Amino acid sequence: MRLSIVSATLLACVSLAGCASSSSDPVAALGLKPSVETTSSVSRSSGPVPTVAVGQGEVKAGETQEMLAWAGPAPGSDALNAVTRAQSAVPSERPATEGRSRKRSRIYGQQFGDAHPINFGKRTPRHYPVHGVDVSRWQGDIDWTKLRAHGANFAYIKATDGGDHIDPMFATNWRKAKEAGIRRGAYHFFYWCRTAAEQADWFIRNVPRDPDALPPVIDVEWNGLSKCKKRPSRAVVLEKMRVFMDKVERHYGKRPIIYTAPDFYDDNLTGELKDYPFWLRSVAAHPSQRYPGRRWVFWQYSGSGLSQGVSGRIDLNVFTGSEENWHAWVAGQSS
Repeated sequence: MRLSIVSATLLACVSLAGCASSSSDPVAALGLKPSVETTSSVSRSSGPVPTVAVGQGEVKAGETQEMLAWAGPAPGSDALNAVTRAQSAVPSERPATEGRSRKRSRIYGQQFGDAHPINFGKRTPRHYPVHGVDVSRWQGDIDWTKLRAHGANFAYIKATDGGDHIDPMFATNWRKAKEAGIRRGAYHFFYWCRTAAEQADWFIRNVPRDPDALPPVIDVEWNGLSKCKKRPSRAVVLEKMRVFMDKVERHYGKRPIIYTAPDFYDDNLTGELKDYPFWLRSVAAHPSQRYPGRRWVFWQYSGSGLSQGVSGRIDLNVFTGSEENWHAWVAGQSS
């Protein structure tokens, strides 16, 4: 995933991000030694940062949180109603037949390029029919119609990080992705120097509650460029994550997805949170090699993708199952 989390003077671009993957096509864990890779969240952007509008006005340095929070006030903790967790995070072979009737969206075959292609061996991203992207301000002005036709069947859009920052392209990307017919969701980059509750409130304040949106995502990584140098213990990490995820789930009625990278996963998430869907970054090997035994819904396989509709590089992802799995899973997320 891509985000800006250091101060404006650094002009640093960093790329972002449960009971999860396909029950019909599990991949056996190979138990190989983890590959050496660094999450793109600590890479610097080479492109310019666009000046864009958020909500009704242009965002400039020094504007208040109220100016940024265009989706409404943050609810109090006791204003959130409990919801059932009956939705399965594992895609089903059988299309959902309950709920509102929806026309299935067309699945476009991926035509993405890659500035740094990887040989993934026998199990490559091309074995998966449903591809998508994740984006932030660093992709600039996106032609969402072209991006969809080139293979973006879903998009996760950077919304917030910490408790006071919103991606200045979020409102535009959120609207235009839906207009282009792309299934989209929002993600929050978690900041370890802010409380989990205030970060959940900030996300809720800025991300509309759309029944057709994909589940919200919490992106948990170590970020070496951040002003926050804290690296909490595993117990504290898990506690903070659960506080954030519980509050977000109560508000949106959907179990959040956990996006993470190899180093953070090794430190904190191995064997943990098995009742949550996972979105795994693995740009040098299949997730079964890098995260043995972990089931997943999404796999981010490249941080150097190339596509029509966007200038520069873009993160590329796949959904775990077949087209039928995808339609069933999406139908199960609609509320």
